[in-house]
Amino acid sequence: MPLTLFIDADACPVKDECYRVAERCGLRVFVVSNGWINTRRAPFIEQVVVEAGPDAADDWIAERAGPGDIVVTSDIPLADRVLKAGAQAIRPNGQAFTADSIGSALAGRMVGEHLRSMGVATSGPPPFSARDRSAFLQALDRAVVVARRQAPGA
Repeated sequence: MPLTLFIDADACPVKDECYRVAERCGLRVFVVSNGWINTRRAPFIEQVVVEAGPDAADDWIAERAGPGDIVVTSDIPLADRVLKAGAQAIRPNGQAFTADSIGSALAGRMVGEHLRSMGVATSGPPPFSARDRSAFLQALDRAVVVARRQAPGA
């Protein structure tokens, strides 16, 4: 069974990079979103449009991701869920979520939410750059190597 790459696709800037790596490495891809998005047509890519709802795409991915799988997401709570299920999680900028880093990422998210709820203006993420795209491709290649070792029956 091929390794699986799940893309939290609604705001993902690296979908094309995911498709290229998946094709080269023989991965199965699920492109999961809350609405229809233009997705490359290929036998290894499946588009999944979930019901409307704030966490519907996250829930779909978290219910299916496990050891040997890779999830591309910027969503910290989703990353936490898939890490606990044994999958890997990578941000589109190439930063890997790990068991060591997820706690501080969740705490930082909670602080940011608290500040915004008090009316404090917070900055969003920096603009996506060519360097981020390159870092992502390197991180995804590393994740594929790890996933092949982690996959059930490997």
